[in-house]
Amino acid sequence: MSLLAAGPSPSPTPSESPAVVVPSFQDAQESATNAASWVQQNWSTWLAIGLKVLLILVISVVLRAVVRRAITKLIDRMNRTVQAADGPAGGMALGSLLVNVERRRQRSQAIGSVLRSVASFIILGTAALMVLAAFQINLAPLLASAGVAGVAIGFGARNLVTDFLSGVFMILEDQYGVGDTIDAGVASGEVIEVGLRVTKLRGDQGEIWYVRNGEVKRIGNLSQGWATAGVDVTVSAHVDLDRLKATLDEVSEKMSREEPWNELLWGPIESLGLDSVLLDSMVVRLTAKTMPGKSLTVERELRWRVKRALDAAGIRIVGGTTVIPEEDPDADPTAAVAPPSVYSNSGSPQVEAASPIAPARPGR
Repeated sequence: MSLLAAGPSPSPTPSESPAVVVPSFQDAQESATNAASWVQQNWSTWLAIGLKVLLILVISVVLRAVVRRAITKLIDRMNRTVQAADGPAGGMALGSLLVNVERRRQRSQAIGSVLRSVASFIILGTAALMVLAAFQINLAPLLASAGVAGVAIGFGARNLVTDFLSGVFMILEDQYGVGDTIDAGVASGEVIEVGLRVTKLRGDQGEIWYVRNGEVKRIGNLSQGWATAGVDVTVSAHVDLDRLKATLDEVSEKMSREEPWNELLWGPIESLGLDSVLLDSMVVRLTAKTMPGKSLTVERELRWRVKRALDAAGIRIVGGTTVIPEEDPDADPTAAVAPPSVYSNSGSPQVEAASPIAPARPGR
């Protein structure tokens, strides 16, 4: 019994939890002293970093606002300058014929938007890099990764970049605008929307074409400057030229005085003379400068008036290079008919004499 009592004490069961060590007041005082000393040693560094970051953010925001405001004022000043040049002192200046107020407004908004976006991206991107550098973050891996990612994205989205750059230069150079009728090679029609990546056209049949700006290699703008209307009049070679010229001049002068053709015609209708002379026909060409996009309308009206005037004057219009000669009413209609042949009658002696000899039957 004494040996059992003097033996080692039994170990605690697993269900019993170890004793919780409660930090003493002296330990807490040491921890607070260490924290205070660390803050005292580094507060100046963190304060300098915070002030530096704050200064970078303030300068970037102010600079961005100043640059955006300067861009807006520059675009407005350009618009006022063009409007002054197209005012009453300028008369019928070419600029007033090329670009209207709405188109100028849309173009200035697009240019201003692009410039403001580029300026914001540059300023804020530079500020972000400066903030990271203020925290002593190594920017070399970040810049290297961004460079590799930029190259990969550039190869993958090269068509998108091409479309965007083409749209920017198209807007800056004012190649076309909303309301213009253009021939873009891949499609043609009236421009109903201009974007930095895609231009939307409405075709002659009402269809809508979405043309990528990077795919356009050439642009034919049919709404800038003036258009040319040309009408070819083909008459018989025996028509009196003086009489024909007088009739065409009368039609041209009358059409130039009437409304609304006097506004659509930007120049007199001129007769360029004989465009071609053949054995049985000749072609006289009429031409005139018209309002942009109205050449077909003027050509249709001019053809209508020329046809009515020539019919009234008794001048015959031919329809091609080869003219069927007029028939003589006194000529004998059977003169050109060949006489019947004796070979046309199957019972005539000539047909019987020309018939092949039948072969002899065998056994005879």
